[in-house]
Amino acid sequence: MREILERALGKGREEVIYGETASYIPELGRVDKNQLGVCIYTSDGKKEAVGDYDVRFTIQSISKVITLAVALERCGFYKVFEKVGMEPSGDAFNSLIKLDLSNNYPYNPMINSGAIAIASYLTPIISFKKMLQITRRLCMDDDITLNTDVYLSEMNHISRNKAIAYLLESKGIIASGSVQESLDFYVRMCSLNVTAESLANFGLVLARGGIHPETGEQLLEEDVVQVVKTIMLTCGMYDGSGEFAVHVGVPSKSGVGGGILSVADKKMGIGIFGPSLDAKGNSIAGRSILRTLSKELNLHIFA
Repeated sequence: MREILERALGKGREEVIYGETASYIPELGRVDKNQLGVCIYTSDGKKEAVGDYDVRFTIQSISKVITLAVALERCGFYKVFEKVGMEPSGDAFNSLIKLDLSNNYPYNPMINSGAIAIASYLTPIISFKKMLQITRRLCMDDDITLNTDVYLSEMNHISRNKAIAYLLESKGIIASGSVQESLDFYVRMCSLNVTAESLANFGLVLARGGIHPETGEQLLEEDVVQVVKTIMLTCGMYDGSGEFAVHVGVPSKSGVGGGILSVADKKMGIGIFGPSLDAKGNSIAGRSILRTLSKELNLHIFA
């Protein structure tokens, strides 16, 4: 297994030069784009990791998986999807064009508009402190904290998300007057420090239907996990989700911090850190690593 990971990491390193860090958030733009690591945690309890798997980075949009799962448990399926869709958008993650011109609701919870709407459902009923505790449990990582520098950097460059949030308010998707609170909650969740190992841990929880792999505790309801994994497969890699599903075929969620969370159902969780991004905002080396792992380990959902 380690040889396969090393080989996948080597192929990934060849792609790093073709990507760039997320410089539109200044603090993310300062990250060394050459960092790269991968961790896998298998259903039989084995863990293997290579490269920069223990380097802390911000979870960014991978947090949307957590907020969606919590919203499904706390608010229920019909409330969550009453004003947020389940379809791939075909647009960039921070686009508001279709929301403004051709669709009354966000296309799915994995793009910014959908995630901000989900945040607005949660802010009246759960605190950020509680969400942090939940994130630590799901990732089996008590050292996850808020990266204050990234949080402040994002809040100081939030014009586009603010525009999305006010458009959501104007359409009655989020409650009047809750824009600032929803945005703050959303950005705080995106600014949590994790590692590739944290993500592999969470991936295995999802692969096991919400069950903690060591204690056997049911951390998330099984039907919630099923919905979350399906949305990850169809929408988790932004407007590159279709191509990724064909070539890799593993439910995944990326973030512009360079992370990718992947779930090989009933087999393993995979966590990747590679802050060099492609044009769609996905880790360019991470995408390559997952393609290699899917082929060599026979992980494709339809294999």
